[in-house]
Amino acid sequence: MKRRRSATWAASILVATLALTGTLTGPVAAAQDRAGAVATATDPVTHAENDRVPEGSVWTQSYFPSSDGSGTELHADVLLPEALAEKKRVPVILSIGPYFGHSGQTDTEDWTHTGPSARFQDFIEGTDLFDEGYAFVMVDLRGFGGSTGCLDWGGPGEQADVKAAIDWAAKQPWSTGAVGMYGKSYDAVTGLIGNNLDQRALKAVVAQEPVWDMYQYIYSNGVPRPNVTGTANAYNSIATLGQMADDDAHYQANARWEETHPECLTENSAGYRIADQWDEHWTSRDLAKMAKHTDTPLFVTQGFIENNTKPEEMQEYLRNHKGPERGWLGQWDHVRGGDQTSDGRLAMGREGWYDETLSFYDQYLKGIKPKADYPDYSVQDSTGNWRAQKTWPVVERSATVKLGDGSYVDDGGASARVGLAPSGETTPLPRRQPSGEWDMENAPALDPAAPKGLAEGQAKRQKAGEITSSFFVWSKPVKQAVRVTGTPQVSLTAKGEGNVMVKLYDVAPDGTAVMFDEQVSLLDSGKLTVDLKSTDWTLTTGHVLAVEIGSIQTGSWRDTPSGEMIKVKDARIELALDDPADDHATGGARSPFLDTYLRQYTVDLPAGPASFTLPSGGRH
Repeated sequence: MKRRRSATWAASILVATLALTGTLTGPVAAAQDRAGAVATATDPVTHAENDRVPEGSVWTQSYFPSSDGSGTELHADVLLPEALAEKKRVPVILSIGPYFGHSGQTDTEDWTHTGPSARFQDFIEGTDLFDEGYAFVMVDLRGFGGSTGCLDWGGPGEQADVKAAIDWAAKQPWSTGAVGMYGKSYDAVTGLIGNNLDQRALKAVVAQEPVWDMYQYIYSNGVPRPNVTGTANAYNSIATLGQMADDDAHYQANARWEETHPECLTENSAGYRIADQWDEHWTSRDLAKMAKHTDTPLFVTQGFIENNTKPEEMQEYLRNHKGPERGWLGQWDHVRGGDQTSDGRLAMGREGWYDETLSFYDQYLKGIKPKADYPDYSVQDSTGNWRAQKTWPVVERSATVKLGDGSYVDDGGASARVGLAPSGETTPLPRRQPSGEWDMENAPALDPAAPKGLAEGQAKRQKAGEITSSFFVWSKPVKQAVRVTGTPQVSLTAKGEGNVMVKLYDVAPDGTAVMFDEQVSLLDSGKLTVDLKSTDWTLTTGHVLAVEIGSIQTGSWRDTPSGEMIKVKDARIELALDDPADDHATGGARSPFLDTYLRQYTVDLPAGPASFTLPSGGRH
């Protein structure tokens, strides 16, 4: 095997801000600084003929129908090993998504001539993919790049596209029939879809930072997120990007599909506005539920504290999946396994992404036994330490903790922020809210921080007997370190209607606290159960778990406060606990993003009167 080349540059490119115009405005053709031959299905092009073609590969383009009988035509950029002998067959690594347009991924880029997307150049170089005997195929989902059809964000149409692409890749004369999928974010979602389809040709899926249930990216239990309209706008914009002036006529005609089918953009936007989680629009996109009884070998990554594709319904997906699993899980943002920060540190903190990924494909697409003994799951908890385990989560003890009763005003945090207004003013400080104009690749890394003093002020007013925007419940200090893992679940009985937010804090003896998990929901009188995000957070000896229940007080949602007094009875939290003393260490450094997160979400919140005991994580 050749020595691994540096493979971070392509993955680290900062894409330009989205131009959300919804119109076709292509890049102006510039004088080409180098000839860029254009491939067809029968006229292959090498790197020597077009510098956008990766070294060591030959580029061709193909078109084939989707599998739903809609007449949708899909476009594929095919990269085969340049040294591939005639009649020789190779396994296929397939990536399917919206970001493979020839003019750019999420906006037009500074290309002077057409060629295949460089989206996964880091993966190609990091694995020496062509020298290792693989083909790489990039397929445009319907409505994007060189494919026709109306956008169908994770829905039945895109599922049909994934099915067609897997079948097509498996049946090509240069293919062994063994297909693996690779992606991050949106094209990791299509990998999960591929697993759910359970096709025999699909032998392995690598999915970095996916969305596990499409509804959860737009709503939280009926409460819209800031991107409820912006994400639709973003993908409409990507779908209508102008392509390169030297693209062939077939590609250009397909790329202009929306010009003659403007209803596609309208219909795409309309779907995002359906707030009912149980509407067929969303149940047909519940990837976690649809994973039941699937068994494709699956390699996933997930940042527990990332602000984009969050770990919601991840545990349900993995529980429903019955095949072999591999995972890197930890405390990072929306990054790839091989990404580096600007100062050269690995963004996830762990070395060997490309070697391990190649070994995973070799095992399941070529039948080659791994030379290294890779853990099934490599997990980094909130202390920055890595451990190896057979599955995730490892639960040594399940506990249902009674949180008791309380009351709050669903006022969006107005009463909580009154005390933070400048001296002499009574108008509460406004909530900060992100624009919401993002796609799944470009969300803000962090939500706005809570105003300084908000949590501490709330707790003091609660102690004084006031009812404001939320109330807190505290545990006794833990006598030994305990890890909160899996998916915490809160249940309660409410009187009143409006919204509810639940937050979990790790409170240190010095009175500082880190908010490490949260979730929101619409609320009616009666019983309510809410799953929080999946987490892997260790409370060290002497720390306290604080639970806040109240109105939505941050800009992370577009809620409509009811103004009602909400009375909460019999609140409980179910926790999956693990004992860190049992950990088996594995290689890895602290993710750089963990310290960024701690700076953003650490507040002053001295522990209040304890009302419950958090059990130890050891087996009961």
